[in-house]
Amino acid sequence: GGYIIKESKKETPDVILMASGSEVELIYKAADELEVKGIDARVVSIPCFELFDAQDEDYKESVLPNCVRKRVAVEALTSFGWHKYVGLDGEIISLDTFGASGNANELFKQFGFTVDNVVDTAVKVVNKWEIKG
Repeated sequence: GGYIIKESKKETPDVILMASGSEVELIYKAADELEVKGIDARVVSIPCFELFDAQDEDYKESVLPNCVRKRVAVEALTSFGWHKYVGLDGEIISLDTFGASGNANELFKQFGFTVDNVVDTAVKVVNKWEIKG
């Protein structure tokens, strides 16, 4: 139900990026861009909430450790169901309105399903609670 597909370089990642389906490639590329910016990301695919939720607590903790509260989920459909995985400190990039017709690449860009938007959102989540001096 949920799997680490790219492990972070640190023991505790700075952020966890999550998706299912075609968005996994997007978050994988975003993790590479975040690394260039000095942000360490774990990439997780959760294709089936029900199967992931049915796993034992140790397994779920190994994939989504409670100590990492900075999380971003990307879903080209509704955000429904992702809130329990991103928590209070995370963000969801999703489509919670009616879609549009047109070229898929243009629509993905219009609705924010781009590497740049995932990177910007992850940076915002990572820096959300840091005190600026």
